[in-house]
This record gives sequence, structure tokens and C-alpha cells, in this order.
Amino acid sequence: MLRELADVIAEPLSIILERFLRTGEVPEDCRKASVTPIFKKGKKEYPGNYRPLSLTSIAGKVMEQLILEVIIKQVEEKKVIRSNLRVFTKGKSCLTNLIGFYNGKSGCVDEGRAVDVVYLDFSKVFDTASHNILLGKLREVWAG
Repeated sequence: MLRELADVIAEPLSIILERFLRTGEVPEDCRKASVTPIFKKGKKEYPGNYRPLSLTSIAGKVMEQLILEVIIKQVEEKKVIRSNLRVFTKGKSCLTNLIGFYNGKSGCVDEGRAVDVVYLDFSKVFDTASHNILLGKLREVWAG
């Protein structure tokens, strides 16, 4: 349905997005979400085993995608993530990262060098992190 209406809704969506970017204010309709509990693991009777899933409007999702593209472009252009870091990003497969990591570390071990590995699991970070702190950190990155 959206594809068939694209000619009709493209201009209003672009006006809304432009206003959002200019003023920094998100339209009320784009801020509203229906929150649905999604079961993670464990006993279904325990509320802590669920995570909230926010179902937002189509316009909000379109804006999120556009903003994500801009953020990714900025991260790549400003070289926020060095190319030698093993991160899972678009264009880098999980297998390629694992093979590269394994080859690099096994080479160090073969040469008798010390190897330190730090694993960070961000899978639940957005369930607990303060969005105000995250926004502050993003502002710091873009300003610097």
C-alpha cells in the first residue's frame, strides 16, 4: 500500500523530516509508540524475562532510517571506528570478522606474544542505558 501511495506521501514526509531536522523537535505522532512485551528467555511468568518493543509509526521509521544513514555516513567519514577494529558493521560479515580475528590472534600466539581480548556484549545496552546520556555522547562525537 505504501509503495502505491509513495507519490502522495513523499512530499508531506519530506516536509515533516525537514522540520524535524531544522528544529530538533520530533512530531508528536512520531513519538508515540505502542509498547509490546517480547519474551526473551526463562520462565514466562517472570516479567524480567520480557523486553519492551516499541511499535512506532511508518513516518517515524522512515525518519529513523534516514537519520541512521546520515549517522553511518558521519561515522565512516570521520573515521570514528578504525578499520583494524573487529566490529560487526554493514559490509563486514560475521564470518569474515571471526576469521580475521582468529588469524590475527593465532599469529600473535605463534610468535610468543601476549594476547589480550576484550569482548563487549551490547545486546541489552538499549534496554538499560539512559537515552539522554547516549544523546550527549553522540553530540560529543559530532562536535569533536
